Amino acid sequence: MLELAQQLIADTVARHDVERGMLTLHADRGAAMRSKPVASLLVDLDVAKSHSRPHVSDDNPYSESQFKTMKYRPEFPARFGCIEDARSHCQAFFAWYNDQHRHSGIGHMTPHSVHYGLAMELRVIRQAALDAAFLANPNRFKNKRPQLPPMPTAAWISPPPEETKPDSEPVARTLN
Repeated sequence: MLELAQQLIADTVARHDVERGMLTLHADRGAAMRSKPVASLLVDLDVAKSHSRPHVSDDNPYSESQFKTMKYRPEFPARFGCIEDARSHCQAFFAWYNDQHRHSGIGHMTPHSVHYGLAMELRVIRQAALDAAFLANPNRFKNKRPQLPPMPTAAWISPPPEETKPDSEPVARTLN
């Protein structure tokens, strides 16, 4: 398990060209994620780490939301026949979840479109469609032009402390 954790982290950082110091890895307190080799790898890659609180199984709201979405999908079986069935189901689910499912927390975009920088182009197309619908039937929108929800600039599980400027109000670095 330890080798898999190391390989996953190193491969992901390399594949997505993550800049040093720009990633925080949130993990449970499993043995692999607390191990010295993984800790050393994270130091080498300049990846910060955060862990769930001890004995708190639902400390990662993003994972919990994803698990709930998976469990309540119509195709989720009562039980899997074997490990291969579970793997097959999860591969199909994660492809759908990342590439097709629109997430309210990221402006009703897919994780794929946000991660690969496609969201702004899609927003322009969506706003044009809303504008055309409004022009065709303004009463449907109570004569108020519809607007897309704002795109978040950041999302945090454990937000960093607020920064302060001398003689000014604190500047929040997070979205809530």
